[in-house]
Amino acid sequence: MDSERIRRLLEQVRGGELAVEDAFSKLKDLPYEDMGFARVDTHRAMRKGYPEVIFCPGKTIGQIEMIFERLAKHEGRVMAARATAEAADAIKKKFPQAVYHESARIVTLGSPASSGKGTVLVMSAGTADIPVADEAAVTAETLGSKVERLFDVGVAGIHRLLDRRETLFAANVLVVVAGMDGALPSVVGGLVSRPVIAVPTSIGYGASFGGLAALLTMLNSCAPGVTVVNIDNGFGAGYMAHMVNQ
Repeated sequence: MDSERIRRLLEQVRGGELAVEDAFSKLKDLPYEDMGFARVDTHRAMRKGYPEVIFCPGKTIGQIEMIFERLAKHEGRVMAARATAEAADAIKKKFPQAVYHESARIVTLGSPASSGKGTVLVMSAGTADIPVADEAAVTAETLGSKVERLFDVGVAGIHRLLDRRETLFAANVLVVVAGMDGALPSVVGGLVSRPVIAVPTSIGYGASFGGLAALLTMLNSCAPGVTVVNIDNGFGAGYMAHMVNQ
């Protein structure tokens, strides 16, 4: 439950439109609802501007459905990250208006929370990095930022990136997703005057160590203004990009 909904509730009580007991019933599950297997944070939208996000791996389909249902009841806006097609189908049977973003592996329900000030540009070094990049893009869009996508512009063909330099310069914040050698964020960071959020992916050959090589490259970037999230963490990058964009 966010601040605006609580304000409306209190105004209804003050105006005599809503009984105190009815208002209490709506608020009784703050700051969290204990479901036994999960404690749903019903206070998070007030603190952070967007409700708790469901991380689907490790949860059963039934648990995902129940948490999704509770968040929909309390918040009206729900995001389920790393959702399988099976989980998405189960959610959509109960919430036909929910949207499954297949490439991003995210299920969303409800309208964006708020508008960002500018554009978040989400880039991928290669086509294989797109699922992580799309996770970042859909996350930022769902939170309320305008997003542009620029995929397959890695350093092996740097002319592909330089052809779109006006797009780079117009962005308010850039999310740069790369596996293999992880070099793209440093290149972008050396070109733009905006924050760059680097996302290493687990794409690469054996010596990439599941993305560790790309992570270390990004952490050791000599370009100022580059920060790094965990391997394959498109969600974290998209969330941070929206916060910067606000």
